[in-house]
Amino acid sequence: MTRKTRIRAALVTATALVTAATVTAGVSAAGPEKAHRTHKPSKKQIAALFDGWNAALRTGDPQKVANRYAKDAVLLPTLSNKVRTDRAGIVDYMEHFLQNKPVGKKIETHINVLDGNSALDSGVYEFTLTDPATGKKRAVEARYTYEYEKRGGKWLIVNHHSSAMPEG
Repeated sequence: MTRKTRIRAALVTATALVTAATVTAGVSAAGPEKAHRTHKPSKKQIAALFDGWNAALRTGDPQKVANRYAKDAVLLPTLSNKVRTDRAGIVDYMEHFLQNKPVGKKIETHINVLDGNSALDSGVYEFTLTDPATGKKRAVEARYTYEYEKRGGKWLIVNHHSSAMPEG
């Protein structure tokens, strides 16, 4: 191999390495940039998910309420000690809960939008419940946390914890 051929081979190798490094750097830079372009919902949009859930309660249809939850969601409900970890369990809870004609309203809310596909909404809400036998109304104040994920283009509850406020 002549000196000229070795120099040419070294230049071709160096050019190939620089090109590979440039392409790798470009791909690496494009990854986070693409993630950055993912539409991140506003806090107002996440807050509206509760309004949709509350509207589903007002239909009185446990299936419509359960449709707001992911199929692998976990529900730690306000008026039951039983943890619900599948759709059938969530529907069962809602069948009983909806008999009280619940109407919820938020008292205090804290929303954390984690990224374009996940968010947390936690705080305090109050439900007005109507006893089906007597018609008597009572208010139940509870702490809540909703964890939402966007799955298949739809925001769903993946974790819902609600516990009545402790007596002070």
